[in-house]
Amino acid sequence: MEHLLGLLRVKVVRGINLAYRDARGSDPYVILKLGNQKLKTSVKKKNVNPEWNEDLTLSIANPVVPIRLEVYDKDTFSKDDKMGDAEIDIQPFVEVAKLDLEGISSGSVVRAVRPCKENCLADESHVIWKNEKIVQNMILRLRNVESGEVELQLQWVKMPGRV
Repeated sequence: MEHLLGLLRVKVVRGINLAYRDARGSDPYVILKLGNQKLKTSVKKKNVNPEWNEDLTLSIANPVVPIRLEVYDKDTFSKDDKMGDAEIDIQPFVEVAKLDLEGISSGSVVRAVRPCKENCLADESHVIWKNEKIVQNMILRLRNVESGEVELQLQWVKMPGRV
């Protein structure tokens, strides 16, 4: 843990227009993976526009490694069906976390991150200094699937003696 930079709270807000994997929709859940860390949301029954509003916290040691997000449809009698995936490039976010933001007014946009081939952003995303916290809201377009997006909010959790 000596190389730990800090903790990243990832709020999985909601899914948007997720793919149908069953006759009456899907039973989606989200998995976040980073290194040997693997966290999972609850399953939302028969819903292709689920609202999770669940916080998952990851330890960040290497900001170059992206977080992998996978969406699955929970099945009772067979293997869960994949409903797409995305990667979250946290490097721009962690770079802002390393800055001294004292004196900056709450609500200030510190950095804008635009969609590109290297990220799965559906739209421009802003890293904001809000109530003395670094926050980034984003919508990720899922890959390897016919449709679907996932809305997230990243928040840096300061640890004593760290970034």
